[in-house]
Amino acid sequence: MRLRKTSAALAASVAVVLALTACGKEGSAGDEKDEEGPEVPTYTVADDVDVDSPVLKAAQKRGKLIVGSKADQPYLGFQDPSSKKYEGFDVEIAKMIAADLGFDPEKDIEWKTIDSSIRETAVSKGQVDLMIGTYTINDERKKQVAFAGPYYMAGQDLLVRKDEDAIKGPDSIKGKTVCSIKGSTPLRNITENKSKYGAKTIELGKYTDCVKQLVDGQVDAMTTDDAILKGYAAQRPDDLKVVGETFSDEPYGVGIKLGDKALKDAVSDAIEAHIENGDYKKAYEATLGRSGSEFVDPPKLDRS
Repeated sequence: MRLRKTSAALAASVAVVLALTACGKEGSAGDEKDEEGPEVPTYTVADDVDVDSPVLKAAQKRGKLIVGSKADQPYLGFQDPSSKKYEGFDVEIAKMIAADLGFDPEKDIEWKTIDSSIRETAVSKGQVDLMIGTYTINDERKKQVAFAGPYYMAGQDLLVRKDEDAIKGPDSIKGKTVCSIKGSTPLRNITENKSKYGAKTIELGKYTDCVKQLVDGQVDAMTTDDAILKGYAAQRPDDLKVVGETFSDEPYGVGIKLGDKALKDAVSDAIEAHIENGDYKKAYEATLGRSGSEFVDPPKLDRS
């Protein structure tokens, strides 16, 4: 890969805007965050990027890098309902990569909201160039897509109502109704281990739908990655809390079309470069760090 850097743009202040209008509760914590906090970094855009990748060459011809994202995960992948802009840690990871691939993160990314259940389809059929949205790397998915990463290690946990005392962790959900997302690894963990956990499950398409059912008392708990749950708990601290300790490993990766090793290597190079220059930590502190999640060093990249 051949890169020549241009000068960086001036850093801009970021206000984390969070709204849970889908949960139908006005005036609750998380409708808007306007407090001062760390700023996301800006990323120097590379010129003359030369990578022997059919996916990247098509994106260069198009003039846009199409990135699959989440839109309903506070501090990770969230679409501001007013500005329609995407923000969060995964969004910053995408911007870092885009810049190193020669795309202006503020002008040359076309964002697409992709549900968990269709991520493999979106990548394999070329609907997105990269999928970056709390995308856990596992062997089953590797049969359909390639992954660069992992760039973050999450773990499965439980979100409950603030006044819930009976549920303290995965050992106490027997007979309880637990909501999760179609196509997610946390859902599969619960359903495939019914003898261990003994919970009833409800599968929904959106995280906000699970949160709404939890707040309304229709389910007893919600399960997914701790990073996602902490975001919702931070939005509604009077209503929700995360309990117990994580009970799985969820390594997040960047989904890439299977067989495009050149692009995988270029994305891995970008992630590594931004970890080393400090952008990764700055981006974390300005996004996911605001949910109360302490920074931990990223896992080692898998270069195989």
